[in-house]
Amino acid sequence: MYTKRITVDLAKNVFQLAVFDVAGKIVDRKRLNRIAFHTFLTKLSEPTELIVEACGTAHYWGRTLQRMGHEVTLLHAGYVKPYRRRNKTDKNDCDAIFEASRANDIRPIPVKTELQQHTQHLHSIRELYKGNLIQRINLLRSIYREQGFDCPEGKEKFLKVAFAIADEPVMRPLKNHINTLLAEISDFIQLIKDCEKTDKIINANNPIIQRLDDVSGVGFLIASAMVSAIGSPERFKNGRMLSAFIGMTPREFSSGSKRKLGKISLAGNTYLRTILIHGARSALLAARRCAINTPEKLTRLQQWAVQLSERTSFNKATVALANKLVRICWSVWMHERRFDGNYRPQTSA
Repeated sequence: MYTKRITVDLAKNVFQLAVFDVAGKIVDRKRLNRIAFHTFLTKLSEPTELIVEACGTAHYWGRTLQRMGHEVTLLHAGYVKPYRRRNKTDKNDCDAIFEASRANDIRPIPVKTELQQHTQHLHSIRELYKGNLIQRINLLRSIYREQGFDCPEGKEKFLKVAFAIADEPVMRPLKNHINTLLAEISDFIQLIKDCEKTDKIINANNPIIQRLDDVSGVGFLIASAMVSAIGSPERFKNGRMLSAFIGMTPREFSSGSKRKLGKISLAGNTYLRTILIHGARSALLAARRCAINTPEKLTRLQQWAVQLSERTSFNKATVALANKLVRICWSVWMHERRFDGNYRPQTSA
């Protein structure tokens, strides 16, 4: 039992602190710069619980505080906001953080390791490169179409045709600029591959990612993004809880005896949800090809996905399969078992 609790409102250079006693009464307030804040932490005479609103630097400070022997509780900013009274100030934010920490149903965010953050940074950099790549390809497509040229889909096929079109007489006034754009496209393609290579290097010895990599529709890229974002499967009671955390479950609008389920909630990590749906789309297309060419090789999971796509639209079946893949990933991760597309849950006799 800690004799005092400290709430911290982090910022770039100014840190607001509020010190509470065991009874929850404020005994001190401080407003410190970065150096003074670090000095204050080193001078704490005994291990203390520090409650911090999760933000851009929260995980760094969380690791720093843990190395000093303190307990760190990170709270989601969206859950702290309802407890803030009147105007938004650093002082009121500290009070709101403390009130939110007393709610038993608000789960803290685990402090990420350096490897988890490095992996997330790699994914962010890759997304930036991908956005720049798509931007330049779309620009060249529009330029070529306005001059009467049509380009095939797919960046590799596009590049082969684009270089040839750049030499056409009608494109001669723009040739230097088009060649610059084509060189940038080639560079971004290579940079994306370098990010994926670095991701595999720094996570090469992670057995969890290797296990998740075997799941249909979940490759190394999605597996590393999931592990870095989730951290630990013990945070969730079951696979559905993880799916709800990512935003794969329906929004519910219920009152009294009426229960209405809407579209998926779209809550949580947008990037992770997006790549999971892309992976599910690829897995569903592969299952449909297998159903046409070699139906005898279909797994139980693929059979379920194909039958679902026949009953509803392709996009709905894709999201439903992504939802199921998240639950499978939780089970594979939590119970440390290998993925089996023909897995049948054990039932009691």
